[in-house]
Parts: sequence; structure tokens; C-alpha cells
Amino acid sequence: MSRRLSYSINELAAAMNAYADRVLRARWGITINQFTFLAVLEEGQPIDVTRLAECLGVTKAAVSKRVPVLVGKGLVQTSADPANARRVVLTLTDDGLKLAREAGDVLEAELEQMFVDRPDLDLERLYADVHALLDIVLSKETAP
Repeated sequence: MSRRLSYSINELAAAMNAYADRVLRARWGITINQFTFLAVLEEGQPIDVTRLAECLGVTKAAVSKRVPVLVGKGLVQTSADPANARRVVLTLTDDGLKLAREAGDVLEAELEQMFVDRPDLDLERLYADVHALLDIVLSKETAP
């Protein structure tokens, strides 16, 4: 493990995502990328393909590629924007919303359980620190 913060955070995120991917595949038959798509959509629906791509940090083509799979699973529905027929708007189906919420709750509980034997870790403090770090980094994105 590196002593560089950026590498360590990246390693932690990759390990947590791999763990979450295994849980999601075993329980719901979806990948971590598909879950993230659903979770972001849950937070901001309805949302168009362009905005969802921005939120996920991927291209519109990457979002468009995932849409048919999630529509086929009955988790997402598409519609045209009445004001702009070229704009595709995405929303979760009832099943998609249920899955996003249930899977999110299960993953959160799994991660909390993972650290239960580590009383030396202050997860509340870690959560606050992670959000503070994120705010700092995001503020640099908008700075000139």
C-alpha cells in the first residue's frame, strides 16, 4: 500500500467497489456500475442522458450503452422530452427504485458490519472527513 493519499484513497475505493460488485451480482444480478447508475438516477430523477453522464463522470455514449440493459431488466424507463424530442429523459421504474434503495441500504449495512470489530475506527468522523475533503476538492474544480 502506498503512502500517497491519492493512491491509498483510490485503492480503498477500488477494493470497496469490488466488494460491492460481488454483493450486488450475487444478490441482484447487477454490477457496481449499474447500481451506481441507478443510485445517481434515484437522487436526481428524472434526468436526461447528458446530465446523468456528467454526474457519473462518463460519456453520453457510455450512459446510452447502459440504458438498454437496465430497461431490459425493468429497472429504468426512457421518454422523450416534450420540449426537445432529441433529449432522452430517464426515470427509475418502481422495481428500479426499490432495488436502488434496498441495495444501497444493504451495501451500507455490509460496510458498517465489515468494520464492527475495529473500535479504533471512528466511522462517523471518517464520514465527516471524507465529505470535508470532497468539498475542498470540488471547490478547486470551480476555482480559476
